[in-house]
Amino acid sequence: MLLADIGNTRAHIYDGKSIVHLSHREAFIQYHNVPLLYICVNHSVKSSLKHMTEWKDISGSISIKGEYETMGVDRKALCLSHKNGIFVDAGSAITVDIVKNGIYQGGFILPGIKAYLEAYKSISPALDIELNREYKPEYLPTTTKDSVSYGIIASIKTVIDRHKTNLSLYFTGGDGKWLSSFFPDSKFDESLIFIGIQKALKDHHVNHSTS
Repeated sequence: MLLADIGNTRAHIYDGKSIVHLSHREAFIQYHNVPLLYICVNHSVKSSLKHMTEWKDISGSISIKGEYETMGVDRKALCLSHKNGIFVDAGSAITVDIVKNGIYQGGFILPGIKAYLEAYKSISPALDIELNREYKPEYLPTTTKDSVSYGIIASIKTVIDRHKTNLSLYFTGGDGKWLSSFFPDSKFDESLIFIGIQKALKDHHVNHSTS
């Protein structure tokens, strides 16, 4: 059975081995007749999903001890992937969540890289730049491009470092692999959300069958 994580900007389809990243429209066209289990955080596309008769919303099966009422289902799934860890999902927003012994401890949300750049652009046309992904924040920048890049990278790294303990640090999401390069011994795995979904479905099935 295919699994889908429908985010704010793209749909991610997982077949158990690899992940396909598509626009919402592309996913609807290519998979509309394919049986699929999904979670969705994009409220604007939920009405379209109602017409996908082969697709089933499994958001109600995704939960973690300690979660709060408005916590995104994708964050819950990510936090279920391992019993202990700090989990960073670097997509349209950057979410950072902490789990100890399978219990959610709390977390926070930062703007995604694109949102950071849009914020700089809104301040001044002079700050409308592309991120220098090769920049390392070990030294002070001497160009506008590197100054903006430093501001983005250092602000993200500093706040994550503040919460680092002996827990493993996991990254996922479109910018996850790049961001993980600033954290020695961190682990990048784009399938973490789907690992969490699979664990939740397994537990839900066990609980359902024994109730």
